[in-house]
Amino acid sequence: MGMRREGGFIPKVPSFWNSTLAHSAVQRGRVPPTQHCLPGQLSLHNGDPLNGHSYLSSYISLLVRAEPYATTRYGQCMQPNNIMGIDNICELAARLLFSAVEWARNIPFFPELQLTDQVALLRLVWSELFVLNASQCSMPLHVAPLLAAAGLHASPMAADRVVAFMDHIRIFQEQVEKLKALHVDSAEYSCLKAIVLFTTDACGLSDVAHIENLQEKSQCALEEYCRSQYPNQPTRFGKLLLRLPSLRTVSSQVIEQLFFVRLVGKTPIETLIRDMLLSGSNFNWPYLGSV
Repeated sequence: MGMRREGGFIPKVPSFWNSTLAHSAVQRGRVPPTQHCLPGQLSLHNGDPLNGHSYLSSYISLLVRAEPYATTRYGQCMQPNNIMGIDNICELAARLLFSAVEWARNIPFFPELQLTDQVALLRLVWSELFVLNASQCSMPLHVAPLLAAAGLHASPMAADRVVAFMDHIRIFQEQVEKLKALHVDSAEYSCLKAIVLFTTDACGLSDVAHIENLQEKSQCALEEYCRSQYPNQPTRFGKLLLRLPSLRTVSSQVIEQLFFVRLVGKTPIETLIRDMLLSGSNFNWPYLGSV
């Protein structure tokens, strides 16, 4: 799924990439079959110091605790009027992408997978994780600054291409807004991301059965959580699960062009993801060293 771009450019680099990033410690194509879980099946513990709920599985607790940022920290990129400039957009996108990879590196089971499997999984689903993170932090999406961030203002473009590009932006906005409309909480976001991440659709996986089991465990945890925390919303689990296939309608190439071409030029996001995993907390964005 290699992605290449033409004519990328690299202007001023947001400080986040040189500081915080350098020092920070549904099955695709179908909804996974529902795994009906029995209470207690996941070694659930009482008490949750994270969000005050009286009940949360230890697995979900670890998923939530792996988040590298509190949601409020994303707001540091935003201006008081909630309208983001080009640099702000790029910096927030950087946080969202890094957050997805760093979260995966710290959740249960993923670090124990072979590195080739880790890379394959994140390369396949990074854009879906990005959309989930964008929704979770209530990323403000406005067409004009997004178009500016993509550099479309800098050179003439055929009308049909502009229309198509704006349609992709609309799809991205719709997916974010639909998730926000469900008022997904932090535990649910973490479970959804785990369901997306542990997909058997990635090529060349060394242990498909194990990864499938991890996806089922994540789905089972979400189902039990919804049943416990939202007893008056019996369809909530199904509604959440049905959002996942739609995440694929957001083009990963468009996300790259919208948010990352200004930061990394022609460097594919897949290459950055591989290097993040290989370098861990020592990752220092060598592509930007000459900027």
